[in-house]
Amino acid sequence: MTDKVLVLTTAGNEGEAQKIAQELVERRLAACVNIIPRVQSIYRWEGKVETAEEFLLVIKTTKTRSADVKVAIRELHSYDLPECVVVSMEDGSAEYLKWIEESVG
Repeated sequence: MTDKVLVLTTAGNEGEAQKIAQELVERRLAACVNIIPRVQSIYRWEGKVETAEEFLLVIKTTKTRSADVKVAIRELHSYDLPECVVVSMEDGSAEYLKWIEESVG
């Protein structure tokens, strides 16, 4: 087990996804953010089943910085309730994990 994590969130459009990703990396809250375009989301919101096309952000950071990532997502996001799921990285190449650590000051 490492102290590195993936934080997952979605955005409603490409511009917002890019803005969030750019800010997280510039603020040194994330080493890298992958934007996966056009994921189909089906979810329940305010009592109704909704369907939307979204952009999935896969954010690489440390467990220590994940709380700050969540705060930044809330600040930057247009959704009333943005997704923010933290997944522990079980393992990874030592060099990559070190790079994440060095990138998130």
